[in-house]
Amino acid sequence: MTNEEMFNTACKHLVGGVNSPVRAWKAVGGEPLFLVRGEGSSVYDLEGNRYTDYVCSWGPLILGHSHPLVVEAVKSAAEKSTSFGAPCVQEVMLAMAVKSVFPSMEKVRFVSSGTEATMSALRLARGCTGRDRIVKFDGCYHGHSDSLLVAAGSGALTFGVPTSPGITEGTAKDTLVLPFNNLDKAEALFESEGSTIAAVIVEPWAGNMGLVPPVPGFLDGLRKLTETHGSLLIFDEVITGFRNSMGGAQQVENVVPDLTCLGKVIGGGLPVGAFGGRSDIMDRLSPVGDIYQAGTLSGNPLAMAAGLATLEELSREGTYEALEKAAESLEIGLRDGGRKWGFPMSTTRLGGLVGMFFSENVPKNLDEVKAGRVDLYPAFFSGMLSRGHYFAPSAYETIMVSSSHTEEDVTSTVKAVEEVFAEMKKRGL
Repeated sequence: MTNEEMFNTACKHLVGGVNSPVRAWKAVGGEPLFLVRGEGSSVYDLEGNRYTDYVCSWGPLILGHSHPLVVEAVKSAAEKSTSFGAPCVQEVMLAMAVKSVFPSMEKVRFVSSGTEATMSALRLARGCTGRDRIVKFDGCYHGHSDSLLVAAGSGALTFGVPTSPGITEGTAKDTLVLPFNNLDKAEALFESEGSTIAAVIVEPWAGNMGLVPPVPGFLDGLRKLTETHGSLLIFDEVITGFRNSMGGAQQVENVVPDLTCLGKVIGGGLPVGAFGGRSDIMDRLSPVGDIYQAGTLSGNPLAMAAGLATLEELSREGTYEALEKAAESLEIGLRDGGRKWGFPMSTTRLGGLVGMFFSENVPKNLDEVKAGRVDLYPAFFSGMLSRGHYFAPSAYETIMVSSSHTEEDVTSTVKAVEEVFAEMKKRGL
């Protein structure tokens, strides 16, 4: 069966043929690949085609596909049980491993997804402060819980507006949305509404509109604002956690949040999420405190074992160096390849994360990202795919590089980048 035939079959049984919207390739056109196998930096589709993978399951596979240590850890755990619904040793060990490299996380609670982590962290913040409102930033994605599927409104106080049917106006009004990297607007908002704000949640490097870094002083400013007004600062490091170093983006930026949300890498490719922070905050959670949160598969032995194996491998000497080298070469190749053929192109990088923008300068917020030539991305995506290189089917995603990407992988990809841009130029794009 071909990819197209399988997608047609899937559409009869799954909503849109997929279980997560971006997988339907609406932003780039064509039918999605059905992947059947992954090995190292490569994935293989239903038709037997091989692709160098720069999606890496949207981030968790920092070691690449089917890493032997991770596979063996999962097999060993599964032989004992796939789930207990009771405390297990692996969850304690993974909590200790996370705490050892994220000093701000004095206590940890595991959940089953990044969405659960951010949703639970916000409930905890509201419970601790006795306040209802939260602040998020346009272009930062924190999962699909109601209070976070909100975009900026037109009012002076930037009251949020729902971005999906099913979200009540009341929920949206408790979410205040600001432009990323705009500290002046954050200061003005806190001056008028600070006593009502429970928390600010932010990706320290925004990974869902490309990869947009914080401007100097932005994160420091948010830290000071929240401390002054008695609000909590939450870093969503579901994407950035462990991607540049064991200590995440907060280590790079030297800003300590009250709460941190993690996911992806700490599950080694299995469903996982976590949030943690200061003990006095975390101890408000049930069963110690009065703020309820629970989950049947939270801390399940398979995800915990995969996460432990992943972190163990990341701690080995040379792992991050290999990751950085591959990502840096790819970043330079993307930037130079586009500019060589006259396309507006800028790039960013944080460890093994790479951002690519069809704009002359690195954008500072979502409006600037959208102002670039986003319309060029479908042609780039299709051209790279036809040459055996699998990038995310959306212009707003971050490029993921794994430690399994070799020099040969990147050299081949960069060669294809030049060919694709040359072809796009010839087509008059």
